[in-house]
Amino acid sequence: MSAFPNLSEDVLRAHPSNPDALPNGKNDANHPEHAEYAEQTQVNGAPHTNGERKDAPWLLHDTPIENQRPIKVIVIGAGYSGVYCAIRIPERLRNCELVVYEKNSGVGGTWYENQYPGAACDVPSHSYQFSFNPKVDWSALYAPSWEIRDYIEESAKKYGADRFIKLQHEVKDCEWNEDEGKWHVKVQRPNGEIFEDTCNVLISARGNLNNRQWPDIEGLRSFDGEIMHSSQWNEKYDFTNKRVAVIGSGSSAIQIIPKLQKVPGTTMNCFIRSRTWISPPLGQGIQDKMGMGDKFTFTPEFVEKLKDDPEEWLKFRLMVEADSNNIHAVTLKGTPMQLGAQKAFEEGMKARLQKKPQYFDWLKPGFSPGCRRLTPGPGFLEALSEDNVNFIRDKITRIEPKGIVTEDGKLHEIDVLVCATGFYASAAPPFRTAGINGETLQKHWQKRATNYMSLATDRFPNHFPNHFFMLGPNGAIGEGSLTMMIETTGSYILKAIRKLQKENIKSMVIKPERVKDFTQYCDTYFNGTVFMDECQSWYRKDGQGRSGPFVTGLWPGSCIHCIEALRSPRWEDYTYSYVPEANGAAVNQMAWLGNGWGLNQLAKEPREVDLGFYLTPMFQERDLGVPVARRPEENEQFRIRPWSY
Repeated sequence: MSAFPNLSEDVLRAHPSNPDALPNGKNDANHPEHAEYAEQTQVNGAPHTNGERKDAPWLLHDTPIENQRPIKVIVIGAGYSGVYCAIRIPERLRNCELVVYEKNSGVGGTWYENQYPGAACDVPSHSYQFSFNPKVDWSALYAPSWEIRDYIEESAKKYGADRFIKLQHEVKDCEWNEDEGKWHVKVQRPNGEIFEDTCNVLISARGNLNNRQWPDIEGLRSFDGEIMHSSQWNEKYDFTNKRVAVIGSGSSAIQIIPKLQKVPGTTMNCFIRSRTWISPPLGQGIQDKMGMGDKFTFTPEFVEKLKDDPEEWLKFRLMVEADSNNIHAVTLKGTPMQLGAQKAFEEGMKARLQKKPQYFDWLKPGFSPGCRRLTPGPGFLEALSEDNVNFIRDKITRIEPKGIVTEDGKLHEIDVLVCATGFYASAAPPFRTAGINGETLQKHWQKRATNYMSLATDRFPNHFPNHFFMLGPNGAIGEGSLTMMIETTGSYILKAIRKLQKENIKSMVIKPERVKDFTQYCDTYFNGTVFMDECQSWYRKDGQGRSGPFVTGLWPGSCIHCIEALRSPRWEDYTYSYVPEANGAAVNQMAWLGNGWGLNQLAKEPREVDLGFYLTPMFQERDLGVPVARRPEENEQFRIRPWSY
């Protein structure tokens, strides 16, 4: 019951800027309880302590409790992660200036850069999209790169993310200014000019597979013919009647080789030294349930059925997600699923190598499936068995103007060299990033990219405040939906930005102890997984792009495990510094409570729904929930996903 049930409308609408609305009518300089009177408060020159005045009275902040103080965010990269940030930040935050710098001339990130023949998603397309923007008409179960690139671009336009993206703007340097509590970011414009921008929060949305890694081979640049990296493809080059060399046996090489093998007149020299498993399609269960056989494309009739029947569409999506989330045990050593998968892989590879069965012994690894990134490689083994393909296992000693020399002394003459040699994964960016005390991320991660929950890092006494990572070290997944990992990480970071804004926090930095704890957790967890078998994998790269002894690329658990882990941030794992009080008073960490008003109450003409929002179905269902009559414990929502603080 209201203490004042019969106030007149003019009194009800009194605004805190009206002195009569202030507590006890204290509206002059002798009663400076509100921040707007700070300038009238006498400052008598008393000594300061850490910028604070011992005798200065603390003042209420004249803002509603929502406290949407101005804040600025810079995002680096406009792939899936950057576009997600550019959708959710303007949706959920107010008074937040946003800019996304993208070095390429289009959005899409790795899907913009990787345009080599055969480039495609190696997980089902319907599990590789934003959950809030499902695409019903994917052309295939494993969408080609151009279709994924178009989807990311269409999503950016659909939700207005393109308003904040500056293309062909390459970040060159980032440095934290402790006095200002801001990052200073140097950016190169398309014309080569470099300018400086500043922000309160810096988000790296570059992803793990961004900075291409060339093979470390003597004479690489002495080659007279065409040379290209899988992520820097020369689409104008004509491979017809060419002698082609491909270095690598990872996902890119496995997708490239079948396409180039079919080009008329080509002779392929495939330099493959690392043994690898070629898996069945990662969506094989879906293909079997749908009766697709060995086909990967969807029929127009199937797509139309999904468009016309929302229930069938949701059912299909749930099947895809459940299929990928139900195989986590395949990554755990010694489980029936893991052992069964290895047997199935062996049988599948033998069946596809009947033309040249000796290749199975050449390819079969001594490590478990999954230690390296699993790649279905449709057509790869078949292409490798063709007569115009040479499977070369000898070590490369050097590259000469006319070709590649192997350790047996043989010169393999070629016209074009394709380096499918991956990226510097789980490493510092190619530009300087300097935190407190000037230490750079490059130095900090020189041996290993230590981190907290994949999204922040620190090492005392050198800090990287207000700096977060999307798909950072330990941020990818061995199975499950990578895009859900992106959404989950992005939502966590948004909460951190809102905390900084609302609570007048100048900077937040993860405690070194928590980085140490998370690192220990990762190492202990991965000891029981296939990822620690002896293999060469980007999952285990050190800070220099070399294969190392620790798993630095993957989240230590399943996709669902990650979603729950990042659901409710542990704010106690951070240390904070606060925005100084305007009059030099000691900081009051409860100042965010503001002036006692809620934002909606201060609108010129608030609507009834603004003042009673908690009664509406959208807030009842989302924030409060509607209990089940007589048996609230039987609420299906909390059976599926336990409630969390």
